[in-house]
Amino acid sequence: MRTGRTRRAVRMRRGLLAVAVAGGLALTGCSSGDGDAGRATGDSGGKRGDGALPAPDRPAPAGTGTPGQPEGEKREAAPDYLSTFALDVDTASYGYARRTLADGRLPAPATVRPEEFVNSFRQDYPRPDGDGFSVSVDGARTGDGWSLLRVGLATRGESDEAERPPAALTFVIDVSGSMAEPGRLDLVKKSLGIMTDRLRPDDSIALVTFSDTAETVLPMTRLGDTGAGRERVHRAVDGLEPTQSTNLEAGITTGYDTAVRGKERGATNRVVLLSDALANTGETSADGILERISDARREHGITLFGVGVGSDYGDALMERLADKGDGHTTYVSDEDEAREVFCERLPAHIELRARDAKAQVAFDPETVERFRLIGYDNRAVADDDFRDDSVDGGEVGPGHTVTALYAVRAKPGATGHLATASVRWLDPDSRAPHEESGRIEAADLEGDVWRADDGFQVSAVAAYFADRLRSGSGGGYARPEGYTALPAVPSLRELAGHARGLAQDDKQVRELATAIDQAAGLSGGGHEQESPGEPRGEIRPGESLAG
Repeated sequence: MRTGRTRRAVRMRRGLLAVAVAGGLALTGCSSGDGDAGRATGDSGGKRGDGALPAPDRPAPAGTGTPGQPEGEKREAAPDYLSTFALDVDTASYGYARRTLADGRLPAPATVRPEEFVNSFRQDYPRPDGDGFSVSVDGARTGDGWSLLRVGLATRGESDEAERPPAALTFVIDVSGSMAEPGRLDLVKKSLGIMTDRLRPDDSIALVTFSDTAETVLPMTRLGDTGAGRERVHRAVDGLEPTQSTNLEAGITTGYDTAVRGKERGATNRVVLLSDALANTGETSADGILERISDARREHGITLFGVGVGSDYGDALMERLADKGDGHTTYVSDEDEAREVFCERLPAHIELRARDAKAQVAFDPETVERFRLIGYDNRAVADDDFRDDSVDGGEVGPGHTVTALYAVRAKPGATGHLATASVRWLDPDSRAPHEESGRIEAADLEGDVWRADDGFQVSAVAAYFADRLRSGSGGGYARPEGYTALPAVPSLRELAGHARGLAQDDKQVRELATAIDQAAGLSGGGHEQESPGEPRGEIRPGESLAG
């Protein structure tokens, strides 16, 4: 997205984190060996940390107490000052929320993932020269002693069309009865037809359909120069009709079998699932479905791109499939969005810029009192797995930006280093590991969030909007387990005003303002009240800080 003012960002510094010595302990990137997801959220429930650096390999010897404490007396464990998560470029949660609000309903809080709201808006972070990422870190005050810290990652833009590798795309298309609803299969057929005409002659397409069973209706077919290949694809697409129930397991299994049989050397091989994800026949759990195709994913490196459609949509299943299938998801509700996904984003982003990408933010305990990662609840990675390249991360394509926001409470009068953000990824071809990092100082949090650059403000509006929807206010929904309100969240009416002020000629931000207005109307005017006994933004030591 465009930004109208200069961003105050701490620019990246290249290369691996330098070895640092603090009290005789070298910087290692490893923490204690427990792998619980809470470690990625900065909670103080028994995790260790040593300054702003990754924790040492070994815990302190048993029985070492603080000064004045009797030997052997049980101590409260030090807080964890590390936050580690797999990168995520999904946007389906935001797209589905917009569709639900336009239909006159508030989305269920469990379907609202704040990082997908935030990452629906592209930022103007500096771009690296090659594969991998640039790292930018900045921040601003929000009130109540809290600030927002933004970690911005960006990949290099897409290659020239003639330079990108050819694509071998297997489309797995839901033709169950529910896809007969307007805006589902009809939208998919129109989009695939347009995309077929946009792809290159050396690209290939296969089509698999599924309802109660699955069928390969078109094996991998090179589009070619003569037009015969495109005509075969068009005929197959035109013949798609909705039938019976939804056996998603059969569709994905057959889709991967077809993709493996048609795999092309030197091409980007990808499975694209188009469905409302309302599985009701066969295996219906994401883990069970993915187990069927685990060998194809691991041995052949075929990633999964999920495209959701429909007013009733299996959001949780599609998200789980994409996360564990080394891919990502989006959601389309109309022809304009479908055209953008199939005719612009998918062809341009066939390449990868990074595999298994993970981020780790190390907060300095001398300056930081508390912090909380906003979203990424399902993408948590154990701190000591940051440099374990066998642990899955996120796959990121050309021209992507990834934004992670933290609510941070600095210690009174704190000065100096605040945090270091690092990203690690594997080269998409050689799979060699690389890292980049960037730092931020406490003084960089002096500005007010609503006077920051436009991109920062849009990220804040999107995150706060997601938080309001997750609260369940006015919708009769239960709040997600472990939900805690963010500090200093404006009302929906205030958020809509901020979005309108930022929109100018930006269509995406105008749509954000409209969605917030709709939510305000559905939740009783947008002047939300806190629940009794629930102070806004109060995060207590020892409780989960997952957003």
